Amino acid sequence: MNDAQKLLVIETWEKVKPLAGVATDLFYTKLFELDPSLQPMFKGNMKQQKTKLFAALCFVVDNLNDVPTIVSVLEDLGRKHVGYGVKEEHYTTVGNALIGTLRAALGFHFTKDVEDAWTCAYSLVSSTMINASGYR
Repeated sequence: MNDAQKLLVIETWEKVKPLAGVATDLFYTKLFELDPSLQPMFKGNMKQQKTKLFAALCFVVDNLNDVPTIVSVLEDLGRKHVGYGVKEEHYTTVGNALIGTLRAALGFHFTKDVEDAWTCAYSLVSSTMINASGYR
Protein backbone atom coordinates (compact mmCIF):
# COMPACT_ATOMS: atom_id res chain seq x y z
CA MET A 1 0.00 0.00 0.00
CA ASN A 2 1.58 3.25 -1.06
CA ASP A 3 1.40 6.62 0.70
CA ALA A 4 -1.21 8.03 -1.70
CA GLN A 5 -3.48 5.05 -1.01
CA LYS A 6 -3.01 5.43 2.74
CA LEU A 7 -3.97 9.08 2.46
CA LEU A 8 -7.11 8.21 0.44
CA VAL A 9 -8.17 5.65 3.04
CA ILE A 10 -7.61 8.12 5.89
CA GLU A 11 -9.40 10.98 4.12
CA THR A 12 -12.41 8.93 3.10
CA TRP A 13 -12.67 7.30 6.52
CA GLU A 14 -13.06 10.78 8.01
CA LYS A 15 -16.15 11.16 5.81
CA VAL A 16 -17.55 7.81 6.99
CA LYS A 17 -16.90 8.26 10.72
CA PRO A 18 -19.87 10.59 11.31
CA LEU A 19 -22.06 7.90 9.72
CA ALA A 20 -20.88 5.11 12.04
CA GLY A 21 -24.33 3.76 12.94
CA VAL A 22 -25.68 3.92 9.41
CA ALA A 23 -22.49 2.49 7.94
CA THR A 24 -22.38 -0.50 10.29
CA ASP A 25 -26.09 -1.19 9.76
CA LEU A 26 -25.50 -1.10 6.02
CA PHE A 27 -22.43 -3.33 6.30
CA TYR A 28 -24.27 -6.11 8.10
CA THR A 29 -27.27 -5.79 5.79
CA LYS A 30 -24.95 -6.21 2.81
CA LEU A 31 -23.01 -9.02 4.48
CA PHE A 32 -26.15 -11.05 5.17
CA GLU A 33 -27.52 -10.34 1.68
CA LEU A 34 -24.28 -11.63 0.15
CA ASP A 35 -24.22 -14.72 2.37
CA PRO A 36 -27.28 -15.38 4.56
CA SER A 37 -25.53 -18.40 6.08
CA LEU A 38 -23.31 -16.01 8.04
CA GLN A 39 -26.15 -14.54 10.09
CA PRO A 40 -26.31 -17.38 12.67
CA MET A 41 -22.65 -16.70 13.51
CA PHE A 42 -23.74 -13.43 15.13
CA LYS A 43 -25.51 -14.69 18.25
CA GLY A 44 -24.64 -11.84 20.57
CA ASN A 45 -25.66 -8.23 20.83
CA MET A 46 -25.47 -6.78 17.30
CA LYS A 47 -25.09 -3.25 18.66
CA GLN A 48 -21.90 -4.36 20.43
CA GLN A 49 -20.76 -6.22 17.32
CA LYS A 50 -21.24 -3.11 15.19
CA THR A 51 -19.29 -1.05 17.73
CA LYS A 52 -16.44 -3.59 17.66
CA LEU A 53 -16.37 -3.60 13.87
CA PHE A 54 -16.22 0.17 13.70
CA ALA A 55 -13.52 0.31 16.37
CA ALA A 56 -11.45 -2.26 14.48
CA LEU A 57 -11.73 -0.28 11.27
CA CYS A 58 -10.76 2.91 13.12
CA PHE A 59 -7.76 1.11 14.58
CA VAL A 60 -6.58 -0.05 11.15
CA VAL A 61 -7.03 3.36 9.55
CA ASP A 62 -5.41 5.18 12.48
CA ASN A 63 -2.36 2.89 12.28
CA LEU A 64 -1.81 2.62 8.54
CA ASN A 65 1.68 4.04 9.03
CA ASP A 66 2.49 1.43 11.67
CA VAL A 67 1.93 -1.89 9.92
CA PRO A 68 3.67 -4.02 12.60
CA THR A 69 1.13 -2.81 15.17
CA ILE A 70 -1.76 -3.57 12.82
CA VAL A 71 -0.37 -7.02 12.03
CA SER A 72 0.03 -7.94 15.69
CA VAL A 73 -3.57 -7.06 16.52
CA LEU A 74 -4.97 -8.63 13.34
CA GLU A 75 -3.13 -11.88 13.95
CA ASP A 76 -4.84 -12.16 17.32
CA LEU A 77 -8.20 -11.35 15.71
CA GLY A 78 -7.63 -13.94 13.00
CA ARG A 79 -7.00 -16.65 15.57
CA LYS A 80 -10.08 -15.62 17.58
CA HIS A 81 -12.30 -15.64 14.51
CA VAL A 82 -11.53 -19.31 13.87
CA GLY A 83 -13.33 -20.02 17.15
CA TYR A 84 -16.35 -18.09 15.90
CA GLY A 85 -16.61 -20.39 12.90
CA VAL A 86 -15.11 -18.01 10.36
CA LYS A 87 -13.76 -19.75 7.28
CA GLU A 88 -11.20 -18.46 4.81
CA GLU A 89 -13.83 -17.85 2.13
CA HIS A 90 -15.80 -15.58 4.46
CA TYR A 91 -13.10 -12.94 4.17
CA THR A 92 -13.99 -12.35 0.52
CA THR A 93 -17.63 -11.82 1.43
CA VAL A 94 -16.68 -9.41 4.21
CA GLY A 95 -14.46 -7.49 1.80
CA ASN A 96 -17.27 -7.23 -0.72
CA ALA A 97 -19.65 -6.01 1.98
CA LEU A 98 -17.09 -3.44 3.13
CA ILE A 99 -16.50 -2.07 -0.36
CA GLY A 100 -20.25 -1.95 -0.99
CA THR A 101 -20.78 -0.10 2.27
CA LEU A 102 -18.06 2.43 1.48
CA ARG A 103 -19.46 2.94 -2.03
CA ALA A 104 -22.89 3.72 -0.58
CA ALA A 105 -21.60 5.87 2.29
CA LEU A 106 -19.19 7.93 0.21
CA GLY A 107 -21.33 8.42 -2.89
CA PHE A 108 -19.47 10.45 -5.51
CA HIS A 109 -16.36 10.48 -3.28
CA PHE A 110 -16.02 6.74 -3.95
CA THR A 111 -13.74 6.88 -6.98
CA LYS A 112 -11.77 4.10 -8.63
CA ASP A 113 -8.67 5.27 -6.75
CA VAL A 114 -10.57 5.15 -3.45
CA GLU A 115 -11.83 1.66 -4.24
CA ASP A 116 -8.30 0.51 -5.08
CA ALA A 117 -6.92 2.03 -1.86
CA TRP A 118 -9.59 0.40 0.32
CA THR A 119 -9.17 -2.90 -1.50
CA CYS A 120 -5.46 -2.76 -0.74
CA ALA A 121 -6.12 -1.91 2.93
CA TYR A 122 -8.62 -4.74 3.26
CA SER A 123 -6.17 -7.10 1.59
CA LEU A 124 -3.70 -6.33 4.38
CA VAL A 125 -6.40 -7.04 6.96
CA SER A 126 -7.72 -10.24 5.41
CA SER A 127 -4.39 -11.76 4.44
CA THR A 128 -2.99 -11.14 7.93
CA MET A 129 -6.02 -12.67 9.62
CA ILE A 130 -6.13 -15.62 7.23
CA ASN A 131 -2.41 -16.36 7.66
CA ALA A 132 -2.72 -16.26 11.45
CA SER A 133 -5.77 -18.49 11.43
CA GLY A 134 -3.87 -21.48 10.12
CA TYR A 135 -6.11 -22.08 7.09
CA ARG A 136 -3.02 -22.33 4.89
